[in-house]
Amino acid sequence: MPLFGSPRNRSLFNRRRSSSPSITKAQTHSTSPQKRHSLLHKSGSEDASIVAARERVMSAEAAEREADRALFAAKAAVREAREHVKALEREAAEQARLAKAKQQAARGLGKRGKALGRHDHI
Repeated sequence: MPLFGSPRNRSLFNRRRSSSPSITKAQTHSTSPQKRHSLLHKSGSEDASIVAARERVMSAEAAEREADRALFAAKAAVREAREHVKALEREAAEQARLAKAKQQAARGLGKRGKALGRHDHI
């Protein structure tokens, strides 16, 4: 027997595909307003220092998440910059190789050009 829903469901987050207007338990709960309680937000009166401390902890957690996002973005930017520099180095090396080949070809033509006109002194 499957743990979550009918055997037709393939995943935990699969939506119901039937078009029948039947009301499920989840639908009846979503229409009535509910108070949600978590471990950090307890009902009843709490000491102001506890509330302030909880807010500071939650703020620090949000700041940590934002710092993690910024660190990830910075690492990605560094990686991209390094890849760009490597590509430029490869391109420059290829251009240098082509320039060297062109220089050697020109030198060879220069030697052949010096031999021209040897009959000019007649």
